[in-house]
Amino acid sequence: MALVSFFEVFLPLVCFLFLYCSRNKDGSPRSYPIVGMMPALLLNVHRIHDWCTEILERCHCTFLFKGPWSANMNLMLTCDPANIHHVMSSNFANFPKGSEFKQLFDILGDGIFNSDMDLWKKQRTVAQGFMRTHRFHNFLSRTSHYKVAHGLVPVMDHFVKRGLVANLEDIFQRFTFDSTCILVTGHDPRSLSVEFPEVLFTKALDDAEEAIFYRHVRPPWFIKLQRWLNMGQERKYGKAWHVLDDIIAEYIWQKRKDLNRGSNSTSEIVEEGVDLLTSYITEEKSIGLECDDKFLRDTILSMMLAGRDTTSSALTWFIWLVSRHPIVENKIIEELQSKITEEETGKKRLFKAEEVKNLAYLHGALCEALRLYPPLPFQHKEPLKPDVLPSGHAVHPNMKILFNMYSMGRMKSIWGEDCCEFKPERWIDERGGIKHEPSFKFLSFNAGPRTCLGKEVAFVQMKSVASAIVYNYRICVSDETPVVPAVSIILHTKDGLMAKISTRWD
Repeated sequence: MALVSFFEVFLPLVCFLFLYCSRNKDGSPRSYPIVGMMPALLLNVHRIHDWCTEILERCHCTFLFKGPWSANMNLMLTCDPANIHHVMSSNFANFPKGSEFKQLFDILGDGIFNSDMDLWKKQRTVAQGFMRTHRFHNFLSRTSHYKVAHGLVPVMDHFVKRGLVANLEDIFQRFTFDSTCILVTGHDPRSLSVEFPEVLFTKALDDAEEAIFYRHVRPPWFIKLQRWLNMGQERKYGKAWHVLDDIIAEYIWQKRKDLNRGSNSTSEIVEEGVDLLTSYITEEKSIGLECDDKFLRDTILSMMLAGRDTTSSALTWFIWLVSRHPIVENKIIEELQSKITEEETGKKRLFKAEEVKNLAYLHGALCEALRLYPPLPFQHKEPLKPDVLPSGHAVHPNMKILFNMYSMGRMKSIWGEDCCEFKPERWIDERGGIKHEPSFKFLSFNAGPRTCLGKEVAFVQMKSVASAIVYNYRICVSDETPVVPAVSIILHTKDGLMAKISTRWD
């Protein structure tokens, strides 16, 4: 017993001393000959987001990660708002996404997320034009309400009646997949139903995202070797690519067929809506883009990735945080009750987009969830010419700049001593209205010229779902399944959000 006790004390001490001695004086990981800082990265890849946060806290929000010799993996990691403003706005032209970004995300082709310069400007202008129309906004509101009433609520009630544990993250992914698919292609896959059909598109997208994450932490030669041998993550990536291509090709073929016949039956679900695929095909001549099948495929996949994953991730973390903060939950309910009549109190109620649009506390709670758990935890840029960031760090064309949004939300220097607390009040101004923070401090919807086009779409969907669930159901998250971030380019949970659901109103 004495020997066991000795090792119980000795081994943790050795590990602590090893990790402590593996740091430089500035708090960054120690860089070794040939391998650089890779040993520390590999030891912490399973907790990559928290590890980066710890380092950035010690290094005053910016540090240089040195990769293996000749591996072209040097990264300037930062969550400094001044640096982000410099890169995303004041010196935007010098920081495109770059050729390496396109190689890492090659599955997206020439879509809006991969494109730069003139091609990006043209695609953004066209997409923005389609999404800003009054007709599309009405389509968005009706689609969200329809999927809540005819998809989400029946599934939630199914779990209530049977007393089963539900994976809320899966439910949210199905909701956003169906909603986004209707908005983008006009087709409703009806994946959100009590039958829980297998969704090949969703599985393929998850596999592709996981493989892309590992591309960020492995040398290019290793990725090429895996691809050549058709093994590991690159094998999974290739299979996912084929699945996505086949499904999207079917969507495009069916849409062209329907338009040629003068039929648009899929959109009749939500009355006279115009999906984006229809707009691209029918207005090809006026928008000045060649909308062939390749362009439409890249556009659809980019929008499906943005619409499905980011919103479902945000909803997952929001519901988890609210379930752990009953005071916040009660305040959201009180705010929602202020929008209904006395006769409706104490009864199941769904809220339309117009009713919840300007609710400050609900908006603040969603923003707070996005601050702490941003759906896209990091993004990177490449300088065209050498430059010096406001923090004093020099960057050059052979170096990637990595923004860490997950860490940004946990920096005391940015958000104060209570930065790790879930406080919707920080988003409410003195008059009780919605407080807006600079996008370079709150980067969940990007910043500068590349500010997210789908921001309003996301908030409409999130508020429709959040109001329906918080007002009508009680969520008890299971203690048996820890809720921790997965290793992915999207901030999913590792094992889902498992919970028991009960109705709030009898």
